[in-house]
Amino acid sequence: MPTVHVFDHPLIRHKLTILRDKRTGHKEFRELTEELAMLMAFEATRAHPVREISVETPLAATTGWTIAGQEIAVIPILRAGLAMESGITRLIPTARVGHIGIYRDHDTLEPVSYFTKLPPDVAEREAMILDPMLATGGSTVAAIDILKRAGCRTIRVMAIISAPEGVARVHGAHPDVDIYTAAVDSHLTPHGYIVPGLGDAGDRLFGTK
Repeated sequence: MPTVHVFDHPLIRHKLTILRDKRTGHKEFRELTEELAMLMAFEATRAHPVREISVETPLAATTGWTIAGQEIAVIPILRAGLAMESGITRLIPTARVGHIGIYRDHDTLEPVSYFTKLPPDVAEREAMILDPMLATGGSTVAAIDILKRAGCRTIRVMAIISAPEGVARVHGAHPDVDIYTAAVDSHLTPHGYIVPGLGDAGDRLFGTK
């Protein structure tokens, strides 16, 4: 699918391998998630437009570059997306941050939305949805629906690991939305977990299991 971008940077592949390891504790897991999000954002913004400006160094005037085009709004899906947000806002400190609360019903595997707080100018920004796992795709599609109702025209999805089923669902519902991921894994279990995946990202991030 042309809207899916899988990163193959050596650092991303290396850190993802450590993240998958069941022996990785929650402190290191959280740090790796932040680092991966930062590296992925660095790669995803490679084509962001810039404009030329003049700048004075201590020795002379020279030409430099500044980011042009749309400002960015970072939208983590609660709760696991929070760890990715902290990594990306370190890289892009001018980004506004919104939050969308969605959980997956364990019986139906369908998304349930319970909280939304977006920047007031989100419609004028490029919205970057953050969730470590794109599994069934239900939560991601629901988040895109919310952002489009708020007027967003440019939306990207950042997921550390994706399942083919989730990618297909997002693509089917929103073919105009690009997906950026470090890996597209084999498949989902009947309970909606990605295989081989890395387990429950929220529990491993916050030490709740």
